[in-house]
Amino acid sequence: MKNSPLNNSDLENAETIASPVDGLPLPGGSVSIDTLGSDPARSRFRSSSGAIGAAARGLVRLVEGSTPQLSGETRDVLRHRLFIAVSLFFGCFTAFLIRSFFVEDDWRHVDGSAMWYVHLSVTIAMGVLAAALYRFRNCSTTKLRALEFLAFGIPVVFFLTYDIKILSLAANSADAPHLPNIIVPWLLLIFTYALFIPNNWRRAIWIIVPIGLAPILLAKWQNSVCEGFQNCMLNETFSSYHTEQAMVMIFGMTIATVGVHTINTLRREAFEAKQLGQYRLSRRIGSGGMGEVYLAEHQMMKRPCAIKVIRPEKAGDPRTLARFEREVRMTAKLSHWNSVDIFDYGSAEDGTFYYVMEYLPGHNTGELVAMAGALPAARVVYLMDQVCRALSEAHDMDLVHRDLKPANIFCAHRGGEYDVAKLLDFGLAKPTVNSTEDNSELTQEGAITGSPMFMSPEQATGEREADVRSDIYSLGCVMYYLLSGRPPFDYQQSVKVIIAHASEEVTPLSEFVPDVPPELEKIVHHCLEKSPEDRFQTVEELRLALVDLQLDDYWNAEKAAKWWNCNGCPQRKAFDEAALAIA
Repeated sequence: MKNSPLNNSDLENAETIASPVDGLPLPGGSVSIDTLGSDPARSRFRSSSGAIGAAARGLVRLVEGSTPQLSGETRDVLRHRLFIAVSLFFGCFTAFLIRSFFVEDDWRHVDGSAMWYVHLSVTIAMGVLAAALYRFRNCSTTKLRALEFLAFGIPVVFFLTYDIKILSLAANSADAPHLPNIIVPWLLLIFTYALFIPNNWRRAIWIIVPIGLAPILLAKWQNSVCEGFQNCMLNETFSSYHTEQAMVMIFGMTIATVGVHTINTLRREAFEAKQLGQYRLSRRIGSGGMGEVYLAEHQMMKRPCAIKVIRPEKAGDPRTLARFEREVRMTAKLSHWNSVDIFDYGSAEDGTFYYVMEYLPGHNTGELVAMAGALPAARVVYLMDQVCRALSEAHDMDLVHRDLKPANIFCAHRGGEYDVAKLLDFGLAKPTVNSTEDNSELTQEGAITGSPMFMSPEQATGEREADVRSDIYSLGCVMYYLLSGRPPFDYQQSVKVIIAHASEEVTPLSEFVPDVPPELEKIVHHCLEKSPEDRFQTVEELRLALVDLQLDDYWNAEKAAKWWNCNGCPQRKAFDEAALAIA
């Protein structure tokens, strides 16, 4: 039975310790009956070949925690705050534009309608900028700084034009010549910049000082060219006009600059305060059902690592904590090269639970397919050989993973080799024999656990206990996906996928991949038998069947290195290089 392919948005990624491309969130995680989702994600990786070195240098500063100003995190903050500031400008200009229809002494009634059209143009420009900032959320820092210049430069030009008109009209008024206070909008502009735009004080000065000097210099210029202005200055009432305006603006500039420095210092302190024991967090690189994963650095050893922490809202749930601790204990027992290494485990003073694992540069297999399409048969066999070895150790220790999926199989660069498979996330792992631990409350009888796209029929129905053969079925689903670029059952609704695993036959792999080796197709479909008794009985049997295949092509560490040098996401590569540079 053929199914319509899923849309990209229908597949959800799982937690991973990979470093993300900026603007590419990695949501998802282990799925329970309450949070059924689809896997894996098909996020589109943006390829940007320019300025990789600059990006890497910026990321090194981020990892070291020395300057968060130009970090990816700060870039997101800049875009968000710039959007708020521009939206406020748009609202203010719109409000005064509407006011002009009802107040007779407004610009449309003086000097014709020229100023009104200038005002309208500025309002439209602010609206366009706000829309651009809302729509294009992955702008580079350079583009954001250019938008920042426009966001504050356009009001500066408007206020200069308006002040020239208003000073000339007021000073030459036939009824009551006077010099109006023109500094209020300039102060608002300065303080808006200081409050909303993340900056260091040195850079802020280059923006704040010109804005602050503009009304002072404008008043001086008007004094030299406008006879009415000169006559007003002879009046004792306005004799100190320049001094008062200048002092207020100077104080405003000083306060704004000190404010920028204070806010930036607080941001840096907050950044450095993100610390768990001997580990300082630098940025979030993934998230899952139980918690979030951060790139971190050991303070003493200066070693990059990944830290998984329980979400604050889940920290009070005893079952979540018990599952978290079980994941740590089970993973820590594993010593195989192809299983992720656990370094540490503990809790912070504020009650945050965390564990520390190795940082893995590279991509998970789901990301590889999303980025480059279906993988060659030889590469799939090369990766599955490693996964089976790691899983075999877990099975020998009576552990069933129960959540095998592309997002939990990582292609890493370790020990100078590429395509080193790493098995992740034992959060749903469960002993297959009785243990002294009481697991009944953690995984209840009949509960559906796992990721719907890759779960076995016995997991889908919950009618029988999942054993090692359940992992073999999930591996079959993973191989099917890696070879074809689509899961065995690609319905859009998770419930339909679960039912399909339990009752429908899988579409032959060769219908989607005509050149798939027949023997490899047999192995994949043998893994996908509905009855556990009809599958491979151990992962070692599966591994031997895979390595005994006679393929026309081959894959090894050298080919993997060549592929990674020519492919992969440039921004991810820059991030990984920067993170590993601190080691």
